[in-house]
Amino acid sequence: MPRESFAEKKRRTAAILRRLKKEYPEAHCWLEYRSPFELYVATVLSAQCTDERVNAVTPGLFRKYHSPADYVRAAPGELESDIRPTGFFNNKAGSIRRAAAVLLKEYGGRLPDTEEELLKLPGVGRKTANVILGNAFHKPAGMVVDTHIGRISHRLGWTRHEDPGKIEKDLNELIPASERAIVAHRLIEHGRKVCTARKARCGECALNGLCPKVGVRLG
Repeated sequence: MPRESFAEKKRRTAAILRRLKKEYPEAHCWLEYRSPFELYVATVLSAQCTDERVNAVTPGLFRKYHSPADYVRAAPGELESDIRPTGFFNNKAGSIRRAAAVLLKEYGGRLPDTEEELLKLPGVGRKTANVILGNAFHKPAGMVVDTHIGRISHRLGWTRHEDPGKIEKDLNELIPASERAIVAHRLIEHGRKVCTARKARCGECALNGLCPKVGVRLG
């Protein structure tokens, strides 16, 4: 694909988003939750862990722990044991306990709904804040950047960066704020089903003709 201007890239991106919408009309957040705080917990648990494993753990966890106060009251080692299958359970339990204590002390037990306040909570970086704002609160937020989205963004020629923060900045310039949450889910689904890390299935890709396949492995 010849070098394109920013305006041309914006038009190509808009066409890509239309195709993704048609290809993945049922895309949604893979993590299961019933409240913003539960999404916070699930997102913390998802670090270095698959969504499938997190979703296997959280139903029982959320039946046992109904509020931030329940996490604070958990006996030493109890929460760690409950989330052990997600890995790095000591660090994750520590973040959840500390965040729950902050919520009880400063926010009446409720998760705040601004980026600035979310980023102050233990275990919350930009990715987690963007996930929570876009999905639990349905607010415009920055683009979520996980391994799938980072890989696809390179292949689509949306970014040349490796740093997630810089990738997010590039994507935020191309993707409207109101669409970023759902676009992230569509890209993740596309990355799992078609544009995989090991071998991209370009012959089956709905984005053919719009993707320059930067660095893609075809065989």
